[in-house]
Amino acid sequence: MFVKKGIVAIKMESTPKYWGLSSCIDLYECDLALMKDAEAIREFVRILCDRIKMKRFGDTQVVHFGEDPRVNGFSMTQLIETSLISAHFAEATSAIYLDVFSCAPYDPEDTAKFALDYFKGKRYNLSVTERK
Repeated sequence: MFVKKGIVAIKMESTPKYWGLSSCIDLYECDLALMKDAEAIREFVRILCDRIKMKRFGDTQVVHFGEDPRVNGFSMTQLIETSLISAHFAEATSAIYLDVFSCAPYDPEDTAKFALDYFKGKRYNLSVTERK
């Protein structure tokens, strides 16, 4: 394990103890028009999977729901051959809660920065966990 720019990054090792890497990425002050655009969300997933070299398994599911205005917005899931990418788009606060879990290596910080840029957010929080 090594520290990079104030976050904990995991050096992926192929060991029997290692299962995968989980990144929780909270994006704030995002572009509401993009957050409300199901096709833009699908395109984000396509580009992200190519960028982190993950093979999509099936179609990206994008569903809008939430009677409570606090949680109203799209939710997205994308199965990948090495696990799952999911997100919830909270319209009331212009926040996106993105989770990437994979047993194949990827760069969590690059993933967070790409998501922030794509959705035109102002800032993000990144939490990375090695799953054993």
